[in-house]
Amino acid sequence: MAQNLIWGIDLGGTKVEGVVLRSPDANDVVARLRIDTEADKGYEHVLGQICRLCNQLAAIVGTQPHQIGIGTPGSISPTTGLMRNSNTLCLNGQPLHKDLENLLQIPVHIANDANCFALAEATLGIVPEKLSRFESVFGVIMGTGVGGGVVFGTPSGEALLINGKQGIGGEWGHNFLDESGGACYCGKTGCVETILSGTGLQKYYAQISGCKDSLKAIYRRYKEGTDPHATATIERLIHFFGKAIANIVNILDPDAIILGGGVGNIAELYTLGASEAKKYIFNTNPEILLMRPKLGDSAGVFGAAMLSFGNKE
Repeated sequence: MAQNLIWGIDLGGTKVEGVVLRSPDANDVVARLRIDTEADKGYEHVLGQICRLCNQLAAIVGTQPHQIGIGTPGSISPTTGLMRNSNTLCLNGQPLHKDLENLLQIPVHIANDANCFALAEATLGIVPEKLSRFESVFGVIMGTGVGGGVVFGTPSGEALLINGKQGIGGEWGHNFLDESGGACYCGKTGCVETILSGTGLQKYYAQISGCKDSLKAIYRRYKEGTDPHATATIERLIHFFGKAIANIVNILDPDAIILGGGVGNIAELYTLGASEAKKYIFNTNPEILLMRPKLGDSAGVFGAAMLSFGNKE
């Protein structure tokens, strides 16, 4: 049984979460723990926290892992083997994959957090609950930033995560959307992330209202109809969400799109946002299926576990 246990770790900016599954089922958890990342103490310390968590899980289940999946902010460059684009800055430019395999002495499978979200919802979450089979699904995280992941369904029923030649498969958040988004941290201007992220929405609201507030408060006032600036902010979100997600439909034509992250909780995206998208979809009778995620904050760690399940050693 120990040989068949499925191990996953979600490396976040503030916490490192680990899970051990008996089978590829979100309800079949053997052990689950969370500790602080403590990224301010540097790269070597983060590596130590991952090893510490693995050892704590091993003590609970009575065995060490034979392989493990790890979800990370940012991604590994296939060319250099170094981490890039991580908001946990101490990881950038580091050989995280190589260092973890050397420390743990087992195969390590790494993907970014958006890919793990997509894989989790496609295999353990909302997709198998709603669809008997799928050709492709697209998972979206719209929170502080914006990310995406693509999962293909195989004829045998397995799920295949698409990383791409450069390791940027599904990076929807850094497609160009509109100049009004302004400068993005990636060095470009008008990225999807600058407009559709919670950070971008709060920034736009502050620009037009002169006041800073949380997205939750902005959305509440939009629903109440008491603040024209809140109304303008959410209407702008709906408009640009439709344009941005239509590009995904035109290129990938997925069976379903799962919306995660705090912005994904805005109900109007599933109705008004879908209607807006249909204006730009290349089809006489355009269709788009938007789904709410099932696994919530657990998607990252379950998706990480499925990385190792899909890479049988």
